[in-house]
Amino acid sequence: MATASPPPPTVNLWVVLTESKRIINAHSRHFLALSVLFLLPLCFSVTVFPSVSRLIIDQSSSSHNSVSLLRGSLPDGVVDPKTLLLLLFAYIVVVTVFNLLAIGSIAYSVYQGFYGRPVKLISAVRSSFASFLPLLATLISSHLIVFAVFLILGFAAFLLARLVGLDYASPDLSTVVMFISLAIVVKLYVKWILAWAIVVVESSWGFTPLKRSKSLIKGMESVSLSMILLYAVAQSCFVWISIVAASAQMDDGKLWTKAFFVFQIVVTSAVLTVLMLYNVAATTVMYMYCKAVHGELAWEIAEEFAREYVSLPFDDGKVPHLVSVAYSNF
Repeated sequence: MATASPPPPTVNLWVVLTESKRIINAHSRHFLALSVLFLLPLCFSVTVFPSVSRLIIDQSSSSHNSVSLLRGSLPDGVVDPKTLLLLLFAYIVVVTVFNLLAIGSIAYSVYQGFYGRPVKLISAVRSSFASFLPLLATLISSHLIVFAVFLILGFAAFLLARLVGLDYASPDLSTVVMFISLAIVVKLYVKWILAWAIVVVESSWGFTPLKRSKSLIKGMESVSLSMILLYAVAQSCFVWISIVAASAQMDDGKLWTKAFFVFQIVVTSAVLTVLMLYNVAATTVMYMYCKAVHGELAWEIAEEFAREYVSLPFDDGKVPHLVSVAYSNF
């Protein structure tokens, strides 16, 4: 008597993270190379920026004080705004460029590995550069929407304060507006979590991937929110630790000669690199599962079977097999 097959697993955060880990482990050297090329410079910049900015601020303040004393005026500790703006601009450019290149290469590799296709470094690097401008256009589009939300909420708070007779700069009103803005932004990014994978896989850009992600993520919002909170909290904790550790080493002015500081930079950069790698991989895997939930993956599976075996995803290494998933309305 034939035994009944076990029910397919429900799509949840653990399933997505598990399959992401399997794909990365199956091509560990490939993803290590991509991490060193794109993620490590990004994470190093994020880790070092607080220390570098504070050093420049301290040096600029010291120089300004010396000039003020020579001129016979009292030192006021004002930092040259051009220096700060130039440093901030360079930081934003470096972080944005490496972040988008990393997304383009890793999402492409995870998508290929999900089907058991060959994952090549040259193809991944080409994908990163080919997807850069579409990803940048999508990033700008999302920021425009977020900026519009802040602008509308600020204007609404100003009008409400004028009508009621409140001070629009009061802490209570500012706190309420801040929490409402945060809730709206989190909700938007829960809907948009698949947009970056959509840009890479479907070659779309701008507002189109945002709308597409909103459509695919329906019913999976809890998984999206869990993933955002998991990686946001983990990455924020390590960045905060890096800032605190750097501030603690600033007292004697010999920051770069301290072994502890160098060790902290290396460890924090490495951990952030791993977290960002798994974040992009998990987002791409969730994109595939969302397509399966909406019945869009069946045609792609059929096309793959017309050519060769399909791996969805891996057991150990690259053994091809099929995976079915159950969908529960969250």
